[in-house]
Amino acid sequence: MSLSPRVTFYHAPNSRSGGTRALLEELGADYDLHVLNLKRGEQREAPYLAINPMGKVPAIRHGEALVTEQPAVFIYLADLYPQTGLAPAIGDPLRGPYLRWMVFYGSCFEPAIVDRSLQHAPAAPSTSPYGDFDTMLKTLTDQLGHGPWLLGETFSAADVLWGTALNWTTMFKLVPELPVIRAYIDRVTSRPAWQRAAAADAALAAGQAE
Repeated sequence: MSLSPRVTFYHAPNSRSGGTRALLEELGADYDLHVLNLKRGEQREAPYLAINPMGKVPAIRHGEALVTEQPAVFIYLADLYPQTGLAPAIGDPLRGPYLRWMVFYGSCFEPAIVDRSLQHAPAAPSTSPYGDFDTMLKTLTDQLGHGPWLLGETFSAADVLWGTALNWTTMFKLVPELPVIRAYIDRVTSRPAWQRAAAADAALAAGQAE
């Protein structure tokens, strides 16, 4: 018997896992929502540390599989719902570029953003995971320039990841709001699935503020 695609999603509003919620909406996925209150430190309490010792969201559980780290969660979920076409299949020429941009997010973009937010100079080129900020950003914007999506005409789970990330990082002035970036964010965030996820998260955040 095949395993149901239904997952348990560990989530907190106003966090990285907002992108995962948008992806679940895009996939039309079945999921059970387990909400954490970051203001109360629930992500650092024993029940959740048993799920993810790093105390971060998102995380998902699917049967016996437990997946953490945002790009890994995205890859797993999109592959779990192949009928949606949000993940190029193995053998598709777009599979390689798709994986490249999924991994580029965690291996290059986030380290560069963290250094920039803390006003740290990058490590020496021989040891820096992203080289330098300008090179990292140009690599991304050059790809966005081929648009409308990261894979050209093909919308994928990678766009949900990047659209959400760029929306937050431009909001906090960590990434310059270049026209190519602004137009890309607008395309992603205007999608009905993204709008549904954002509205649901706003309600969750309001409830936690009470």
